[in-house]
Amino acid sequence: MVEIHLSETASQIPLYQQIVEQIKQFIAAGRLCPGDRLPTVRHLASSLHINSGTVVRAYLELEREGILVSRRGGGTIVSTRADEPRVLMLRQRRLSNMVSDSILEALSLGYRPDELEAAFSLHLARWREERSGKGEVIENRGSMIDARNSVLIVGSHDLALNLLVSKLKHRNPEINIEVIHAGSLGGLIALQEGRADMAGIHLLDEETGEYNYPYVKHLLPNREVAIVHLAYRAQGLILPEGNPKQIKGLDDLRRPDVAMVNRQKGSGTRVLLDFKLRELNILPSDIKGYQQEVDTHLAVASSIARGEADVGLGIEAAARGSNVDFLPLFRERYDLVIPTEKHRSKPVLSLLDIIKSEEFGRIVAEIGGYDTSETGTTTFVK
Repeated sequence: MVEIHLSETASQIPLYQQIVEQIKQFIAAGRLCPGDRLPTVRHLASSLHINSGTVVRAYLELEREGILVSRRGGGTIVSTRADEPRVLMLRQRRLSNMVSDSILEALSLGYRPDELEAAFSLHLARWREERSGKGEVIENRGSMIDARNSVLIVGSHDLALNLLVSKLKHRNPEINIEVIHAGSLGGLIALQEGRADMAGIHLLDEETGEYNYPYVKHLLPNREVAIVHLAYRAQGLILPEGNPKQIKGLDDLRRPDVAMVNRQKGSGTRVLLDFKLRELNILPSDIKGYQQEVDTHLAVASSIARGEADVGLGIEAAARGSNVDFLPLFRERYDLVIPTEKHRSKPVLSLLDIIKSEEFGRIVAEIGGYDTSETGTTTFVK
């Protein structure tokens, strides 16, 4: 059973509305599913120490919107998705009207279509991850996939890459594309072992200060690959809104009152963090929460938004998508590494056409924290 909490800091929001919004968020994140039963009015009112009429008002509002259903003797449950054609048609019409109304409102406020698409892509990626409960796989592979018309990308999590995959699915629905978040090193190892068509990486070499190329040459020796630049990204500290603990930099990670959430071993962000900690003579054992690992930037931002940690290293776009603060520290390069034999395949060429388009560059730039001035440039190395 999910727990509803009322916030004193949100005193300007009526109590019933706080209940309504939290239940909607639980459903959107998959923590409440169709058919699940909610607490009784008396039980919820007692646990929240509020008047039962406030809970009744919240439940009635959700019933009016078709989100909850009250059944005599059966309590209040999350509305099930009926598959009767007439109901399905009404649901689709309602969805279309909601989207249309939101677009109209945004356009009337002066937002450009590419700004809308960037914001939509960013927040949809966050909710997909919330619903899946993990960031490892974006889409499940089907049991029967034609290798000639498929692309498997293994590597580091990136929101611009999410957008790229979505655009390819829309433009070329016949192409099967899958992304597995296994970290930058995991992506290169997958290429090395022939288990991927391309890798998404952002790996800083400590000796040269160069991104990606030294790792490619070391892990893929004597193999010709194309390195396609996706974007430069702003990496920094993701912080709770308002930065209540006044964290100013990596040196604050050693403070006993600061708890961090970390990225997994093998991720480019973890490689960068560990390198910078060594420069500052900070030991992992000095940091509270260093061993707490998640697989994506969005998972870092979500953990901080939920109050589970005070800070984490991640990209600006993830912070924006979770409505938390961001302190920029580093500029890094994110590339796609593609073996030349795959680089010439039809699915990959379709992907590259999107990367090189002006539209893609504009939308990625609008997501926030990205520099697309060199997006699409390609270098062949062996």
